[in-house]
Amino acid sequence: MTTTPPVRSPEAARKSRRPTGRRPRTPLSHRLRLYARNPVVAIGVVALVLFTYLIAAPIVSLLVDAFVVHRQDTAITQQEEGAPTSYYLWRVLVSPQAVSIFWEPLANTLLIAVSAIILALVIGGSAAWLLVRTNMWGRKWFSTALIVPYMLPAWTFALAWVTLFKNRTTGGQAGWMENLGLAIPNWLSYGRLPIILIFAVHFSPFVIMLIGNALKSFDTTLEESSRLLGASRLATTFSIVIPILRPALISAVTLMLAKILGEFGVAYILGLPVNMNVLATSLYRNVYSDQKGSAAVMVAAIVLIGALSLWVDTHFLRESKRFVTISGKSGSSGTVARLGKSRWIATLACTLLFTASVAIPIVVLALSTVMWNPGVFAASNFTLDFWIGKDLSTIGFSEGILRNSGVWQAAWNSVWIVGLAATLSGIMGLFVGYVVVRSPSPLLSAALRQLVFFPYLVPGIAFAVAYLSLFSVQRGPIPALYGTAAILVLIYFTEQMPFTSRSGISAMMQLGADPEESAQMAGAGWWRRFATIVLPIQKGALASGAIMAFISGIKSLSLVVILAVPGMDVLTTLSIRLLDVGYSQAGNAVVLLIALISFTGTYTVQKVMKTDLAHGIGG
Repeated sequence: MTTTPPVRSPEAARKSRRPTGRRPRTPLSHRLRLYARNPVVAIGVVALVLFTYLIAAPIVSLLVDAFVVHRQDTAITQQEEGAPTSYYLWRVLVSPQAVSIFWEPLANTLLIAVSAIILALVIGGSAAWLLVRTNMWGRKWFSTALIVPYMLPAWTFALAWVTLFKNRTTGGQAGWMENLGLAIPNWLSYGRLPIILIFAVHFSPFVIMLIGNALKSFDTTLEESSRLLGASRLATTFSIVIPILRPALISAVTLMLAKILGEFGVAYILGLPVNMNVLATSLYRNVYSDQKGSAAVMVAAIVLIGALSLWVDTHFLRESKRFVTISGKSGSSGTVARLGKSRWIATLACTLLFTASVAIPIVVLALSTVMWNPGVFAASNFTLDFWIGKDLSTIGFSEGILRNSGVWQAAWNSVWIVGLAATLSGIMGLFVGYVVVRSPSPLLSAALRQLVFFPYLVPGIAFAVAYLSLFSVQRGPIPALYGTAAILVLIYFTEQMPFTSRSGISAMMQLGADPEESAQMAGAGWWRRFATIVLPIQKGALASGAIMAFISGIKSLSLVVILAVPGMDVLTTLSIRLLDVGYSQAGNAVVLLIALISFTGTYTVQKVMKTDLAHGIGG
């Protein structure tokens, strides 16, 4: 039987003769006309210009400062102000002062970072395994209790340490241990050891959250298969478990390194008494000694270290894709190690970790605020004057913190400045997420996504120095903002964009375009579609991002310690100023207020948004 081939139309014949390789490219002029009529592209371009000014411009301005002569150095360089120079590179890297300015602080920073990260991985990894993979008592309670240090400022622990172990090196009141008759050596009171221990305790919750989340999704049948084939527990751990957990481990290391590079408060409190500097405190000293060029070189070095850490993170995560496993069932949820007689040891270990990382620091700080003399437990030594007293002997701060107008002003500044910045950051994060997901221009999406993530690479104090460089003088129509609330709002807003934008991108990727397309076919314009469809659906993500940005900003010190001035203090900078003049009871009380706001805010977010940090970051 013979079949007659179908008759094709001329149009079909032309299509069949068209090359089947690459699709014909749309002319550039046509694409540009389409983009010009698309509101998403217009919003993306505005956002790109805005963040180029708020993120790239400060860094560029700072880098320029490293290569031009500043007014105070014209005599030394024998050059005019503004002339090109390599003097600051020489001063920071190879001059006789380079060791104390850069190399010694760099060595201290790397030693502290490596030691603290290793210790945090051991502590956090062990705790995560106990919480997820064993039948330890109280797992649900500990899964929340052990992440409380994440909610507190890092330098809360430094203040508690000083209250306990301070000796007479710095003069003033003695610490608790010294008042109890114990001689405390400098290496225990100050310097590298306590800084390492504090960072390890403070950052172990990051490890618990990241590793715990990875362990929950880990298919334990791989381990069981390895053991059945005769591999030892150690061989199974190094050949199967660690390679699969590598993404979480690398992410934890990168996150902790970025935080430690920019953490100012802990090193300032515990390093200054013994003249031990890290990069953050050396940078701070250069700024306050008006060494702008040297500070710019140091910021460039810190940013370079951050960029290298991100490259390592990206490289290893790419390599780790070889170890990705896909399983239709959860192996970890049903496989729990039976600890037997050691069950109580595991529970005791987590109890001790909670006691050391949460209970002792909070109790010590709270007691220090109601004692005239530290560590003296006689009834006559207790007082509420530092909270509600009047006519105290503390010059310039003669009222308890609950009566003091300066504290209330700093609290109000913290609430409205950080609150405004967090709200703007949450809103802009959603807009950025919308542009990245919906933009017809891949180039615009990629450029905006990478640009708003850049502040993650720049530690807080380095970013503050960059803002000081850009906004300390008038540039074009933008007036000098140093000493105003505007510069604090801008830097809080910009510094939170990496996190709120990721939240916005994640939320928009889960929202299909069908509802908007249906509304567009019905004649609704873009703004109406966004206001009536996108915002109502994404209001939870917007609120969550804004509130978490607020909590992060409230406890931030490194970001604003250089930019806040007396009269424009927030709670974090007020507490440091009180501690600088020896008013430790008042300073500790302000820190407790910050911790209370941070903890209450985090807990409220978890309950209202029905999220749980104990389920891992992003949980």
